[in-house]
Amino acid sequence: MILSTEKKNNVLKDLASLIQDYSADIISANKKDLELANDLDPTLVDRLKVDEKKVKGMVASVAEVLELEDPEGKILSAYNHPNGMLVENKVVPFGKILIIYESRPDVTIEAAVSAFKSGNKILLKGGKEARFSNLALVELWKKALEMNNVSTDYVEYLDIDRATTQKLLAENTHNLDLIIPRGGEGLINYIKQTTNVPLMISGRGNNFIYIHENADFDMAVDIVLNGKSRLSVCNALDKVLLSKDLPNLEEKVQQLAAKAVEFGLEVVGDDKIAKFSNQITAVDSESLMPEEFLSERILFSVTESLEEAISTINKYSGGHSAVIVSTDKESATAFQYNVDCAAVYHNASSRFTDGGQFGFGAEIAISTQKLHFRGPVGLAQLVTNKWFISGNGQTRN
Repeated sequence: MILSTEKKNNVLKDLASLIQDYSADIISANKKDLELANDLDPTLVDRLKVDEKKVKGMVASVAEVLELEDPEGKILSAYNHPNGMLVENKVVPFGKILIIYESRPDVTIEAAVSAFKSGNKILLKGGKEARFSNLALVELWKKALEMNNVSTDYVEYLDIDRATTQKLLAENTHNLDLIIPRGGEGLINYIKQTTNVPLMISGRGNNFIYIHENADFDMAVDIVLNGKSRLSVCNALDKVLLSKDLPNLEEKVQQLAAKAVEFGLEVVGDDKIAKFSNQITAVDSESLMPEEFLSERILFSVTESLEEAISTINKYSGGHSAVIVSTDKESATAFQYNVDCAAVYHNASSRFTDGGQFGFGAEIAISTQKLHFRGPVGLAQLVTNKWFISGNGQTRN
């Protein structure tokens, strides 16, 4: 059964109201998770925590999706065949989507909102560290669906153990059409090796900024620091490449290192750049280049040219986001076209790679692969297409 846009929106309106009305219960459930999170990495605790601000963010994401166009049924093309048939290509949902994610209860709302409005059914497999929070939020989903006489199987939470999850992945016991893994490389690689179901990879960050020789350096400093304003997110900044031709390079490296340390960051770099400032710790930077830090650490490196910067980013980054700071439009354009990332910035922070910031409202993932979509994934990307042909008995000679 196809749900009308009105029916979908009524569900979402009720969901937003329920999240607001039950905010105290959501936060209380989250406190149970936090009490059990003693051994959890601090960055994961940051993702796990739900407070009034995060609840308001959930409500806002639902409200934003409410205002977006429903993609389901949209006609992409139409052709009147000479024999009288009408040939149409229409947008249709994938069908049944499984998202596997760690630590972030807000994904339980944002992922399901995008999937639901685009006509999909979604199975949610959250991490055990967020179990109480996720169950509380899914209960509100169930209430909103029931209030509108919509089947509750549109949003299901898989409160299952590891062995059952492994069986689901290996045997596709739930007839899935798409799996979206959101988590570390270990999780993603395991799912890749375990299932034959198509994947949409929400991969790692390890994002780079290149400070060009013609950069507005004060702007560059602001963008670097903003890139580390949250450490646990995939759009955070990890690597800073500085052009060797930057005027007063040593002085500028010292200035940036001092600002970074003042900001609470641990600045590391190779022996060459560490000589510029006693606030930079010398490390084997080559071994750290591929690593996504998700911490206070930030790596500085001097690069020979724009071409070398592009090559370095394409070799080591996660394909998520990359930034160039430059007053030279031609260099910036070359950077943006040649860097192989989902989002490429000129004179702006990588922290904007986010469905809400790009006007989608909620996002289900940030895809770092090229097929079938790249970058923040909202309801307009959780669809595929199908050909609809209407005739009156035509046969082909």
